[in-house]
Amino acid sequence: MAVYNFLKESSVFIVHGGSRYRIYTTPEVSISQTFAEDSYTVKTLHDQTKMFEGTTITKANPANFSFGVYLTEEKDETIVKSLLTEYDTSSGEQLLKTFDLYIVSTESAFKIENCHIKTGDFLLNVERPLTLNVSGQGEKLTRVGDSTYTVPGSVVSSSATYTPTTPVLDVEIGGTDVPNLVNTTLSVQNNTDFKKHETLQNSLSVTNKTNAMYPSGFSLDNRIVSGNITQFVTSTNSSDFFDFSTNSSIAIKTLVNGTTFFNANLSGCMFTKRLQTGQALQSVSDFRLATSPANLNTIITY
Repeated sequence: MAVYNFLKESSVFIVHGGSRYRIYTTPEVSISQTFAEDSYTVKTLHDQTKMFEGTTITKANPANFSFGVYLTEEKDETIVKSLLTEYDTSSGEQLLKTFDLYIVSTESAFKIENCHIKTGDFLLNVERPLTLNVSGQGEKLTRVGDSTYTVPGSVVSSSATYTPTTPVLDVEIGGTDVPNLVNTTLSVQNNTDFKKHETLQNSLSVTNKTNAMYPSGFSLDNRIVSGNITQFVTSTNSSDFFDFSTNSSIAIKTLVNGTTFFNANLSGCMFTKRLQTGQALQSVSDFRLATSPANLNTIITY
């Protein structure tokens, strides 16, 4: 009898620096990889009947992954935020940290090797759990074993409890509190490109997936920190629904039990403010960090 792989019964692990982290994710987890097809015309001047194109497949596209985590009071998922924001400077350059991602299910264990996070979205909604959704790419997706597979690395123990936070949201623009908040988002984008990994010589020897050409190595082109702040338009702020600034401070923080839990202190931001219509009118401030901090991990903390 066939054994199926059910996502809700799967476990997600990150292996980084020789350590193994068990990641408790939201239900939205995905992994995939595709091969790249190159088509070519087979119709010739002497044979006009060949209407369908031929194909060659010699290389794979980067593997993709995405998952979400709740930011809990125990902070076991700190590794995810660190991989999103911190640099790897071991080579003397500012590069993103890499890791291996494992998903162990009821029948199979899968691995994406040499991953990096391209996008991280912090979702800060009033009366909803504080969530970080990430997506990224890796070099190669493989099946490494069955449900009994042991993920490598030294175990980093998880806390005995798991407590998602539904915090109080506090946002300031230019040192002034933003009233009547609906929600806030904060996004970190790492714009990367994989190095060219296909060569004519190697392509001639490709016969199947085992000797196909896979991505190897990437470069970090630039980084973007941006987001938006949404508030209701009321009698206290209706005259201020349309505005802009090229140099303002934006502070986004959440409070848990009266103590600061998540804190993003962004200096030197631009923003534009616009009106958004719906059942209740809202004002949306779209912002972007316009300066270059040395370390994002120190200005986005929790």
